[in-house]
Amino acid sequence: MRFIVRLVVLLLVLAVGFVGAIYAASELGGELVVLHTRQGNDEATTRLWVVDDSGFAWLRAGTPESGWLKRIGANPEVTVERDGETLQFRAVPVRDPVVRDRIHALMRAKYGFADRMVSVIRDGTLSVAVRLDPVATPAQ
Repeated sequence: MRFIVRLVVLLLVLAVGFVGAIYAASELGGELVVLHTRQGNDEATTRLWVVDDSGFAWLRAGTPESGWLKRIGANPEVTVERDGETLQFRAVPVRDPVVRDRIHALMRAKYGFADRMVSVIRDGTLSVAVRLDPVATPAQ
């Protein structure tokens, strides 16, 4: 009986350690932006990794069911905090596998080991690349 209790405790410690490592990798692995999305009267913020490609900033949703991806489906006008600036964008999901794979490669190059850690719990074929198209602000 004592062996089973120790085994269960060990498995719990390993599980907590694994979840902690994934969290640390996602939060401490490199540059994070804060995405503000709106749906109706509700606003949500999400911390995400970002890469730049072909003159655009890109985000990556882990699955098509990601809450922030669903919110931009309902309202693609978003605000992003990056490098001390707050900018307006139109978020455009791009479901082309070639683009998705390019964004994966850029994320892997930028975030390295952290991206590998997060990839353990994510099926990359389900990910959705999201291009951030700048929204022109009226002259003041």
